[in-house]
Amino acid sequence: MKKILLLSDTHSHIDDKILKYVSQSDEVWHAGDIGNLNVTDTIKSLKPLRAVYGNIDDDKAQMEFPLNNRFLCEDVDVWITHIGGYPGKYNQSIRAEIQSNPPKLFICGHSHILKVQFDKSLGLLHMNPGACGIHGFHQVRTMLRFEIDGDKIQNLEIVELGNRGNSLPSEQYH
Repeated sequence: MKKILLLSDTHSHIDDKILKYVSQSDEVWHAGDIGNLNVTDTIKSLKPLRAVYGNIDDDKAQMEFPLNNRFLCEDVDVWITHIGGYPGKYNQSIRAEIQSNPPKLFICGHSHILKVQFDKSLGLLHMNPGACGIHGFHQVRTMLRFEIDGDKIQNLEIVELGNRGNSLPSEQYH
C-alpha cells in the first residue's frame, strides 16, 4: 500500500502547510505548473516525487519532467498530465490515446478547480487536485491524498490549506 499526496499548480510556492502533508505521504505526485524548481527539489529531499511540467514551466522544468507521465503504482495504471481536460471533454492532444488505452487513474491540473469524477464510458477515475499555490483565481488552496493498495484506489481525502491570500511568500522556504 502507498499513501499518495497529489498536488498541482504550486506556481513557485511551497510552505510548511504543504510540507506537513508531504511528510505524511509515501509518494508525492505533482500535476504541473511547478514554477521554480525549488518546489520540487524541496519535495524530493523528503519523499519520492513523480511530476509533469505545465504550461508556465520553463525549459529547466521541461528537461527534468515529462509532459505526460504514465506508470504503474502497485497494480494501478496511472497517467498524469497538466492540461488533460475531464470526462467527456478530454484535451484533444490526448483524446485518442486515452480512449484507445485508458488508464485506471487519470490525473491533471491546470484548471485550479478540484474535481474527482468517475468516467463510466472509459472505466477510469479522473482527479484534479485544484491548486495549492498562492497565484491564480482559486480562493481555497487544495490538494488530494489517497491510498493505492494493489488495484484499489481508496481513502480519498480533500486537503484544504486555507485561503489563497493567507500564505507566507515562498521565498521564506528556499
